[in-house]
This record gives sequence, structure tokens and C-alpha cells, in this order.
Amino acid sequence: MVKNEKEKVVEPVEAVLKPDPAKEGDSIRISSEVIAVIVSLVSSDVPGIAGMSGGLVGGIAEKLGRRDLTKGIKVQVNEDKVVIDLNVIAEYGVSIVEATNKLKKEIRANVEKTTGLTVEAINVNVQGINVPKAEGEAEEEPVKEKEE
Repeated sequence: MVKNEKEKVVEPVEAVLKPDPAKEGDSIRISSEVIAVIVSLVSSDVPGIAGMSGGLVGGIAEKLGRRDLTKGIKVQVNEDKVVIDLNVIAEYGVSIVEATNKLKKEIRANVEKTTGLTVEAINVNVQGINVPKAEGEAEEEPVKEKEE
């Protein structure tokens, strides 16, 4: 980790692998964004997980038509180890514990298999519940603030 002038910690943005120790100059660099995309793709296939939560800014960007596959996902890499933090929305009616445990298992397996990196930790923050709309139910109008 590197500290800048304001003493903020700046995390490395890529993992560095040495595939063959006998060849000193060789290395493979994997961007943290690549890992975040893998996490996003795996997350979309896990039952009980409705999607990722990117907060207010991510929601606005999505409404404007810019879909970010890495929204709600933060990846920290340190050489060949990875820590993943993700914000998800669970489906109503499922066991959140079971769904998030399945999610963590799938993410760990896929990231380690695809990249060769060791997943040190996966922290899942459930930030909402997706309640399905009843058939024929109209989309609700967003609540507007009263003008004075």
C-alpha cells in the first residue's frame, strides 16, 4: 500500500503473478476491474440474489442508460491475494444467509479458478430486498418533494 500527501491509503489496482519462478522477467498482471467483472457475472447467476447495489450514484447512472457491471463491487488486491466487498439486493422470501453463502462460495471458486489468485475474504453487504410486483400492478410514481 502507498500513502499519498493526505495520508490516505491507496490500494494497488492490479494483482501480479509470477507464473514461472525460473523465468525472472515474466509476470501476469490482472486488473482489479477484471476481478470485479468476474464477481458481477457470477453474482447474476446465484439464486436469491436480485442484483448489485451501487448506491445513489450507481442508480442514477443506470437510469441514464449506462450499465456498470462492477457497481456495488470493490476489489482490493495485494500481490496474489484478493479481498472482495460487494453490496447486493436479495430476493424476498429466500434465506439471506443461504443465498449469500452460496454467492461467496461461487465467487471464491470462480475467481480462484479464473485468475489463479487466492481470495482472502469476501464481505457481502445486503442493502435491500427485491419485492416482486403483483401481476397487473402498475409501476409506482417516484415520491417528489413538495415545492414551497
